[in-house]
Amino acid sequence: MFDLGSSLRDARERKRLTFADVEQVTKVRAKYLRALEEDDFATLPGATYVKGFLRAYAEALGLDGQLYVDEYNSRFVTGDEETFIRPHRLAPPREVRWIERHAVVLALAAIAVITVVVIGAWRFAPGGSSSKVPSVVAPVHTPAAGRAPLARLVLRARGTTWIEVRNGSPAGRLLFQGTLRRREVQRFTAARLWLNVGTPSRLTATVNGRTVALPGTTTPEVMVATANGVAALVKQ
Repeated sequence: MFDLGSSLRDARERKRLTFADVEQVTKVRAKYLRALEEDDFATLPGATYVKGFLRAYAEALGLDGQLYVDEYNSRFVTGDEETFIRPHRLAPPREVRWIERHAVVLALAAIAVITVVVIGAWRFAPGGSSSKVPSVVAPVHTPAAGRAPLARLVLRARGTTWIEVRNGSPAGRLLFQGTLRRREVQRFTAARLWLNVGTPSRLTATVNGRTVALPGTTTPEVMVATANGVAALVKQ
């Protein structure tokens, strides 16, 4: 066990760096860096941000960022981590899911009716043959009811940034957590991906082969990626 704040302060002072110097490197605001040195974690937006800032600050000083995150988890994190968006608010209402399922069923029924009408018209049209029917009907491919399309997300680093990627939500399976450096690439595939990005402006992203816009900010952002693209979540 060691003192997080004082060890960061000692390392910074040994390197003769000011808060402004570290802010320039990490893109973390000076007031948050000062709060870390004073162990004033309540000043920061939440546990996820504390860990991201700790990692970035420690690595900027040449320290082991994961060691600081582990020490913070063991001493200050109890129970579920704080999140900005509650997962159940992001799920579609039950009425919407019911409408979507029934819309698919109605669409399939309409396709079947149209197919029967077309075949009947062909058989009994003048010059047609009532004894001949098409031997092959092309299958209609539709997505399974209630199944969301997959998002194939590719993240490319234009500079050093810390990211965390989970399947579905903040409580979902951890897919990646660490620091991406310039030109490094990470790929993920899921119906819904939850992302916590330390410096979004240092990433480029594509979803299913399409380039998508990320927030051009230098402060951490929480986002969700689906087949439709990437959207930043509103902080609460």
